[in-house]
Amino acid sequence: MIRPARPEDAGFIARNILAAQRGPRPRGWFDITLDVPEPQCLAFVERLATAQQRSWWHVSQFNIAEVDGEPAAALCALPASGTLVAARAAIAAVAGERGLGEAELAEISRRGAYAANCWVQGEEGDWLLEHVATLPAYRGRGLVQALIEHALASGNAAGFSRASISFLIGNDLAERSYAKAGFAFAEEKRGPDFEALTGAPGFRRFVRAI
Repeated sequence: MIRPARPEDAGFIARNILAAQRGPRPRGWFDITLDVPEPQCLAFVERLATAQQRSWWHVSQFNIAEVDGEPAAALCALPASGTLVAARAAIAAVAGERGLGEAELAEISRRGAYAANCWVQGEEGDWLLEHVATLPAYRGRGLVQALIEHALASGNAAGFSRASISFLIGNDLAERSYAKAGFAFAEEKRGPDFEALTGAPGFRRFVRAI
């Protein structure tokens, strides 16, 4: 069953986000940007998932695939326009809640900036799919394909004609999955600093009509 995520799913969504950002690598964007032990990292992302300032990490943007009543996979889908501005505002709001000062927030921003030169986001009029992940025990059951199909139908119903999705270069499992769903290569960006921190050369973006 595919259903909208709810506030009580925030813990699952937080783990989903970290898994999606890491791909086959040990560390993803939040691991590097927050630079705290995993429990603290998860707690921060879990708060983002229910924060008043909505972003692409918010539960309201996610759908969950359940197996036998248990969350097994998820992705978010939303208009590409304004996502980065909302993301920065959400991080600032949660950092403030947690008592982090301006200097600490500036450090978060500095550590996260490594991705800027390699980021390939959907264009303004795109329907954006992000943070796609499946729990290891449920892989190979077609859950991602079902979630993508559901997300594309939602985008079409909202009046969008093109969907965009990005992933780490070298995440072959993601690339095969998105190609199977009808996506095709649009662009990629690489950078030595990005690769030094993550082990991946950069980001690749696929698109498809909906």
